[in-house]
Amino acid sequence: MSNLEILLIALALDALIGDPDWLWRKLPHPVTLMGKAIAKCEAILNSGNRKKLKGGFALALLLLATWLVAYVIILLPDSGVIEIILIAIFLAQNSLAKHITAVATGLKSSLQDGQKAVASIVSRDPTSLDETAVARSAIESAAENFSDALVAPAFWALLFGLPGIMLYKMINTADSMIGYRSEKYADFGWAAARLDDLANWVPARISGLLICLAHGSLHAFKIMRRDAPLHRSPNAGWPESATAAILGVAISGPRIYDGVRTTDPYVNAEGKHDLSATDINKSVRIIWRSWGLMFVILFGIEALS
Repeated sequence: MSNLEILLIALALDALIGDPDWLWRKLPHPVTLMGKAIAKCEAILNSGNRKKLKGGFALALLLLATWLVAYVIILLPDSGVIEIILIAIFLAQNSLAKHITAVATGLKSSLQDGQKAVASIVSRDPTSLDETAVARSAIESAAENFSDALVAPAFWALLFGLPGIMLYKMINTADSMIGYRSEKYADFGWAAARLDDLANWVPARISGLLICLAHGSLHAFKIMRRDAPLHRSPNAGWPESATAAILGVAISGPRIYDGVRTTDPYVNAEGKHDLSATDINKSVRIIWRSWGLMFVILFGIEALS
């Protein structure tokens, strides 16, 4: 089977089944295994001098090991079954939608339930978030992870099959663990952060375009072109600003990290600033509609090829 055929089946599996909790209570998730490997390398190498060089060396070793595992898997005489299953596991549209919907459900119940639910998808202290901040965090996560957890892995799987998506997930996981601009990781995680930015550059812009096209909104496209460069991330601003424009809300903007209020600008600043669970649920519909457009485009390409 071609990469495109495998990807289409994997996209459908992920959308229909997602990540079954019962399975990962019995087995370690592949991303968890990647995380353990990254943590082991960090514990051994992140000390002394030349941390930037050591971090780059660690990432290179991790990527080489990942490629070797993927290469062995695709050589197995299983007609691509394991490859399809693994690619479906590495896609996360179903899981993303469930996590974002859980925040809306919690927020409808109480602020505390909303804070508890959003804690699973953001790194900030959720107890400092009011209703609008909880909703804004969920919407931002929906938009950003539509790119990082769906479009980007699908993009690399389409280009390079299982090795492509596994290498992307290793880079993305390393960035999430050691790509922080903190004293501990600023140098050691530099290579992971920069490579993650590069790996997501094209997919982030495709994600924003998909969101605009799925809703037939030239206005959203204009807002995206205008506001995406304002975002603190070189990539997240594209799907986030497109989503904000479709919803008619202002997201990104100032927030509190470690007790310090940032001065980040809003995207779609003219949109409404008081957000609620209703807006969160609308953002979930946006990413599913955009998923649908992506699937139809890929299916059309396969049908015509």
